[in-house]
Amino acid sequence: MADIFTAAEVIDMGIEKEKKRRDFYGYVADNFEDKEIKGLFSRLRDWEDTHIKKFTDIRDSTQTYEIEEAYHGELSAYMKATVDDALYGQVSKEWFTQNIKEPLQAIRYGMGFEKDAILFFNELAAHMTGPHKEKIKELVEEEKRHLTYLSELMKKYESFL
Repeated sequence: MADIFTAAEVIDMGIEKEKKRRDFYGYVADNFEDKEIKGLFSRLRDWEDTHIKKFTDIRDSTQTYEIEEAYHGELSAYMKATVDDALYGQVSKEWFTQNIKEPLQAIRYGMGFEKDAILFFNELAAHMTGPHKEKIKELVEEEKRHLTYLSELMKKYESFL
């Protein structure tokens, strides 16, 4: 028998990931003096905050929308694995200050976050219908832009090495 999840339960997992990304970007903005790094990561932090609000609105409008799995544990295991990923488990002020010393480290870490967000929300969108699916796809496009911004910044910093 297939497990049934509400879309709201899955979206809550995504919201937690958005919060971790927001926190990481805030740490970068607070800990680097370079104006370009500080500016981009401050904007990324604020954009993630906006995503949290958008996903909260989507979640609130999908409280009873159910997602059916093709086989037992399909969605649960996959989504849980992406949420429990070490990338997110490490995000804390203490870990950051001990491990992220150079702008390129922060940029690469941020790129990993954005790639993860794209994967997670594309998978979520595959299980949604109608206007909810379209809203999630719009947010995926925003995450792709974030990845592009970080990629461009990485090229700039790599050219200084």
